[in-house]
Amino acid sequence: MGTLTYNFSVEPFSRRFKGLIIWCILLYMVQCSLATSNKNEPLFYKWEVEYMYWSPDGIENVVMGINGQFPGPTIRARAGDIVHVQLINKLHTEGVVIHWHGIRQKGTPWADGTASISQCVINPGETFNYRFTVDRAGTYFYHGHYGMQRSAGLYGALIVDVAEREKEPFHYDGEFDLLLSDWWHQSVHHQEVGLSSNPMRWIGEPQALLINGRGQYGCSLAAHYGNSSLSQCNITGAEQWAPYILHVDPNKTYRIRIASTTALASLNLAIGNHKMVVVEADGNYLQPFETSDLDIYSGESYSVLLKTSQDSSQNYWISLGVRGREPQTPQALTILNYRTTSASRPPLSPPPVTPRWDDYAHSKAFSNKIKALDHKSIPKPPPTYHRRIVLLNTQNKMNGYTKWSINNISLSLPATPYLGSIRFGLQNAFDQTKPPEDFPGHYDVMKPPVNSNTTTGNGVYMLVYYSTVDVILQNANALKENVSEIHPWHLHGHDFWLLGYGEGKFTKSDEKKLNLKNPPYRNTAVIFPYGWTALRFVADNPGVWAFHCHIEPHLHMGMGVVFAEGVQHVAKIPKEAVSCGLTGKKFMTGSHLG
Repeated sequence: MGTLTYNFSVEPFSRRFKGLIIWCILLYMVQCSLATSNKNEPLFYKWEVEYMYWSPDGIENVVMGINGQFPGPTIRARAGDIVHVQLINKLHTEGVVIHWHGIRQKGTPWADGTASISQCVINPGETFNYRFTVDRAGTYFYHGHYGMQRSAGLYGALIVDVAEREKEPFHYDGEFDLLLSDWWHQSVHHQEVGLSSNPMRWIGEPQALLINGRGQYGCSLAAHYGNSSLSQCNITGAEQWAPYILHVDPNKTYRIRIASTTALASLNLAIGNHKMVVVEADGNYLQPFETSDLDIYSGESYSVLLKTSQDSSQNYWISLGVRGREPQTPQALTILNYRTTSASRPPLSPPPVTPRWDDYAHSKAFSNKIKALDHKSIPKPPPTYHRRIVLLNTQNKMNGYTKWSINNISLSLPATPYLGSIRFGLQNAFDQTKPPEDFPGHYDVMKPPVNSNTTTGNGVYMLVYYSTVDVILQNANALKENVSEIHPWHLHGHDFWLLGYGEGKFTKSDEKKLNLKNPPYRNTAVIFPYGWTALRFVADNPGVWAFHCHIEPHLHMGMGVVFAEGVQHVAKIPKEAVSCGLTGKKFMTGSHLG
């Protein structure tokens, strides 16, 4: 047998191979260039805000919607993306702004969406362009921040996925987004007038709790279990108020993103026969921990992992109940549906029971489990602080009107946005008196105030740029004896380290209780009744930032303060952001100021 001989030219092949390599490299560079170009292209949204008829809980009412939707459209982005929202106010008789809750607005403080603080209100018929970078992955949302428009339904989800080529520190096969809210049948205009009346007319408890804008009033999905005075809901699934059902496959892991934009209610969420593993809070990773139920306060967000490991021939209740206030609102319910069975099949067991509203030991036990994950995205807290501000939360009276006050000052915002007036030195635009750093040592936080009188003010806490600031939120007895309420506080423009909670009045000896090792990095923190909460943050974001109770009527009644830092470093403020009040009169030319 002859020998087979393969005769080919090595040199031409080598040249062709090199050419192929060069062509692949050039193609890769072009693709990278295109990817970079696309990444720098803003995600553009054109939104029209208007009132419309809707049935969030089976009762037709007027809601504030966006592009005909309630809740508003979900924004989905990647870390590093630029978001551009062109907001058109189609409300006929009132202004509007939108706050991007949890987005720090680095370099764009005018896009924070806080009327009288970061921008002028957007008047009827006007357009405002919000343009900002979402710099970190996480679970966020947006909402109105003028008057009580959040209560009117102006809110939606804002989800930021990790940047390309980045990975989450946990695995999941699918995802659900749950936006929680509360709903009243009385309009927000009625509510605002009642809160500002003498005597005050309180808004009362909500008529319904909503999951993704859907709830049920006057009937129950679980009435057939016999423990409800309500009739069984008759739902086809096509109604605006039909429950948002979570359809899952067996033996998978799902990420459930949960955000609370409630106006009043603190909530507890549970899933029948299933445990949850908590892995994220306010856009920051946590040391994973397992829980049967989850307390969530207004302004907070979480991610939990759910394993669908139960009997797949059954469905399971998801229940949402009120915490921190004596509930007069029924649970919100929906279904975890295993796709191997019909979604219309009712679960075998009754819905999970919400812990008693005043079981604060349960709440504190959950809160104390929340620790930061050791991850490159989460900085460690500075070991010491440069300045400590103690904020006493009290309910007061002013000329017969009921107010909420901080260190005996009830916040009343000025006509000129702080961002413009501070940047351009307009000292007559707001009160130049420094607000109090503390409250009198003899004040008894366990009893109603001896002198309930308060005053209004709009002074600013001027923070040294890049300084470390500690804030002690101190709760106290309200006007009525034996009443101290839960207050979730939200800080704009920053995350803070939540160093700890305590009972009674904060003292120097409580410092040894603070967690400097692995405190959670948050933007919202709760203070429990008659207790304190300690926070630490670095004033590293030039701008003017609200810090306030996230309960809508409490903020409306003055429960907030204003921080400012490095404002002299803010440049190119869009004209429309400060074209009202004294800045509007002073600067009338050009498209940017500064």
